[in-house]
Amino acid sequence: MSSAPAAAPATDAKAKPKKKGKAKLFLMIGVVLLMAGGGGWYFFLRAKPVAAKAVAAKAEGVVQFEPFVVNLADAGGARFLRVTLQLAVPTAADATHVQDGVVLFKRLRSALLELLAQQTSEALVTDAGKQALKKAILERASKVLGEIHVSDVFFSEFVVQF
Repeated sequence: MSSAPAAAPATDAKAKPKKKGKAKLFLMIGVVLLMAGGGGWYFFLRAKPVAAKAVAAKAEGVVQFEPFVVNLADAGGARFLRVTLQLAVPTAADATHVQDGVVLFKRLRSALLELLAQQTSEALVTDAGKQALKKAILERASKVLGEIHVSDVFFSEFVVQF
């Protein structure tokens, strides 16, 4: 009989470490998942600024315009567009050259006004229409500026009146 009571405490002692081992295993898995999630979140947050830095490395100058207000090419001519935009150019010196060159700046603004006045409200209210307009502005501005490469177009205000 003395062997039976001695065997019972030994079994209980063996069972407790197994529970601790499973708890440690779950804790370690939780820590690994938490670290992996944190690493993924950090990568996700840092990926966008890296892309922005690549664009910024190409263009350091910005040509600023006063807001454009144009009648759209819709039937009846009752709709208009108000847009404020900026053009990204390679250097700040290029941006200064464009903005300080009175004739060049007026020629560029006039070309953009003509392009904006050819648009319709139906096209401009869609994302695809805005992207097409950006592309057209980029091409028209590059044509007017000649050797100064326009790398991007930024809209800071875009309102289509219905």
